[in-house]
Amino acid sequence: MNKLLLLLGFDASKHSVKIEVLAGLTTFLTMSYILAVNPQIMGETGMDKGALFSATVLSAAVATLVMAFYAKMPFALAPGMGINAFFAYTLVLTMGYTWQEALAAVFFEGVVFILLTFFRVREAIVNAIPLNLRYSISVGIGLFIAYIGMKNGGLIVSSAATVTTLGAWTNASVLAFAGIVLGAILMSQNVRGALFYTILIITAVGVPLGVTQLPENFSIVSLPSSIAPIALQLDFSRFISLDFNYYVVVFALLFMDLLDTLGTLIGTSTSAGMADPKTGHIHGLSKALMADAIGTTAGALCGTSTVTTYVESSAGVAEGGRTGLTSFSVAILFLVALFFSPVFLVIPSAATTSALVLVGALMMKTITKIDFSDFSEVAPCFILIITMPFTASISDGIVLGLLSFVAIKICTFRYKEVSPVMYVLAIFFILKYII
Repeated sequence: MNKLLLLLGFDASKHSVKIEVLAGLTTFLTMSYILAVNPQIMGETGMDKGALFSATVLSAAVATLVMAFYAKMPFALAPGMGINAFFAYTLVLTMGYTWQEALAAVFFEGVVFILLTFFRVREAIVNAIPLNLRYSISVGIGLFIAYIGMKNGGLIVSSAATVTTLGAWTNASVLAFAGIVLGAILMSQNVRGALFYTILIITAVGVPLGVTQLPENFSIVSLPSSIAPIALQLDFSRFISLDFNYYVVVFALLFMDLLDTLGTLIGTSTSAGMADPKTGHIHGLSKALMADAIGTTAGALCGTSTVTTYVESSAGVAEGGRTGLTSFSVAILFLVALFFSPVFLVIPSAATTSALVLVGALMMKTITKIDFSDFSEVAPCFILIITMPFTASISDGIVLGLLSFVAIKICTFRYKEVSPVMYVLAIFFILKYII
């Protein structure tokens, strides 16, 4: 036991086993909604939902174990919200790629991320993007996934006159709205696992209302579903055919993963006092990024979208988690959940609406960091933010945001504020639209 604790960076003179384990439980409860939401979203592509549940669990467990033993940090990982929507609704359902081709893009992105982390060049890519645009990406993704959540829950529907309009008040849409309100109440009261509890409550209420459909011979516990239908199903044909749009997709995935992970690690570590107060340096940051990259690569092989570090890890850190024992506890809980797939797979879209909408609300908080005193910065941020939900495309939002930023700076004779890397990216994106 002592050897295990040492491998996890645990120091008995500084840390408590009880606190670390409870911190892990808190993190798991806070982020466990992904076990219900990810199969729902990814399943829209035609992928087997049972296999997706197992792939979600396995990819989260593997990545979090790497974080525990290699980085020895209290952060948990799983397929990322927003990025999974990008995979399903943009890559597959909008752009027309098969889910096998999309998995290949995720795998390639993970390999590139491993190389970037190993050679320590990821900071150069991130630093080339203006700070205000980085903040706006989180806001845009938040609006996008909230839009998807409300649409899946029937709160809004397609309309020829107004694109979308308020949906009819059915049992499903009423439950979806009730879930948003209930989740918000629980979160406002700082209830740990508020989203998870909300999903369970709405699912249970949905049974007598006919919204939650229980299959015949339903049982709470079952053997894990095989990942064979989706594992190792990567299709690399788009790389061979040199599809330009496909490479843009890989860049978009890499960029989102970089920002999500860096933002979570830096923000959480700083708030928890884990960063150097003078330099801001976070010990083990490179190892944490490597865990994220390995998780993404392993996740693609299992059959799921990009794995990223979860901002919900801050809940466990707030409870006192400081070592790999916290993340180790989360990984074990994920593996235990593998045997309860029937419970998660009967959860209806109406129940997961609350998670999508409220996580979207959480992602909006970075809008307060955008500098609204300079309109040459505000306009590109606004273009980026509104493009994502209106086009149902995260990559288009990023591209138009970056292009508008460069164009406005050049036309206002402030071209020196644009980094050389940004000019290269602008040319790259212009060629994308021309070709």
